[in-house]
Amino acid sequence: MKIGFVGLGIMGESMCENIVKKNDEKVYVFDFVEEKVEKLASVGAIACKSSLEVAKQVDVFITMVPKSEHSRSVYEEILSALDATKICIDMSTIDPSVSVEIAKKVKKTGAEFVDAPVVKSKPAAIAGKLGIYVGGSEEAYQKVKPILEMMGEHVIRMGDNGKGLVMKICHNALVSQIQNGVNETATLAAANGIDILTFAEAISYGGGQNFYLDSKKEVIDRSDFTTAFSVENMHKDVHICANLAEDCGLRMPGEQNVIRVYDEAMNKGYGKEDFSATIKVVRGES
Repeated sequence: MKIGFVGLGIMGESMCENIVKKNDEKVYVFDFVEEKVEKLASVGAIACKSSLEVAKQVDVFITMVPKSEHSRSVYEEILSALDATKICIDMSTIDPSVSVEIAKKVKKTGAEFVDAPVVKSKPAAIAGKLGIYVGGSEEAYQKVKPILEMMGEHVIRMGDNGKGLVMKICHNALVSQIQNGVNETATLAAANGIDILTFAEAISYGGGQNFYLDSKKEVIDRSDFTTAFSVENMHKDVHICANLAEDCGLRMPGEQNVIRVYDEAMNKGYGKEDFSATIKVVRGES
């Protein structure tokens, strides 16, 4: 199948590159940043000038864009190019209700639609080892699964449209609370003379061991917050979580505390840094 990919950011460029390398047919790409398009073209993709141009050329249309408004905009642009021969996959992390709204519009054209947000960060995207949560019909899931497996090693259908995003938001909310627990306890340990690497080794001996600490201990030790997944992206996700919880009438006091940390991180200008930079908020750094 001919595949199109729109949104070549930190995650999208590596996800798309895996498709270019593994797909037998042409891959068409677009991003508003021309250099990103050129980079994918250099490894074999076909550069396009718009999302609509991509959609007209392909059987499967994939998006990986930052926010709900961006997904809305892309799919509004391409509706005229959709019909029963096409499948759309939105891999962006957006509000589940917005995704369901987009799905309804896409399906009215005869095309199929699934949401398929990803978990893990840049290294996994490069390696093609992302986790992918899918929302959509079983029939659509079976059609897109081989394509998703070009980008991820763990692909699971969570239910109908929007449910992949619900799971992604639950996942990131849990990560954010684990992260905040690490930030607070590691800072307490440091205040008592225990460095982060020793702290992490000691934690690994007990029930507190977690992937976040294991993967970020060296980053925190070096205070090198080069972005694998940004503060601003997690800030978006924790606020989506708060909205989802409110819609369900659910109190999440732990997540509300995380939101305060992320709001402060954004106010301090950490938005473009890796999300592990939130430890600077807990430390009280300016």
